[in-house]
Amino acid sequence: MRGQIMLFGDSITEQSFRPGGWGAALANAYCRQADVVLRGYAGYNTKWALFLLNHIFPLDSSKARIATTIFFGANDAALSGRTNERFHVPIEDYKQNLRKIVLHLKECSPTMLIVLITPPPFYGERRHEYLKSLLGENAPKLSERTNEVTGQYARACIETAKEMGVMSVDLWSKMQETDDWQNKFLIDGLHLTMEGNAIVYQEVIKVFNEAGLSADNMPFDFPNHSDIDAKNPEEAFQQKCFLMSHCGFVRDL
Repeated sequence: MRGQIMLFGDSITEQSFRPGGWGAALANAYCRQADVVLRGYAGYNTKWALFLLNHIFPLDSSKARIATTIFFGANDAALSGRTNERFHVPIEDYKQNLRKIVLHLKECSPTMLIVLITPPPFYGERRHEYLKSLLGENAPKLSERTNEVTGQYARACIETAKEMGVMSVDLWSKMQETDDWQNKFLIDGLHLTMEGNAIVYQEVIKVFNEAGLSADNMPFDFPNHSDIDAKNPEEAFQQKCFLMSHCGFVRDL
């Protein structure tokens, strides 16, 4: 049985299987080693994500989940009293919600790699332009988010990861290391361009490699075609399936 890599998050995760998306890139990297499973929900914050845990990650599941990314915060950081107030989650509640998610995943599998990803930086001018193109004069005059507040949530995410003993990706800081990040990485001030998706992929795959989950070091689920003798194919499949079953990669043949 192939292991699963779960991607759990908001719209930035939901969109990650689009052409050039970071999730699609992960699926390509692990195409013969693990199944990359998308569980992204546009508009969700960590408060609403808690309602999904037992459905997406049931404690009695027999599925072999080897890693999960948790990518929330862009909506939690929406400002109270502004247009998107319904998404707002106070920062201490955000941290507590992340703790609950991590604890649930650890209960599902003590060996699962858990990676918290901070929200990306926010660019208010581009967001205003985007909303004005959609809503015209009805576009909100005050920004629903700020990069400064989003940074506070990013730091809270990193602090929570350290506290819980799990890995993290500081996307908010990483993206701002690049000149003109506002235009290179953000398509509408909030969501990611192809270049922005590439940064997420690079940072996530770096963490996976550091944790020993490099695709190069993981076995194929069935024999490579070059290992199959055309005159006696059974031998290659018997050997591979025997090794997989005894190493825990498959349960039944």
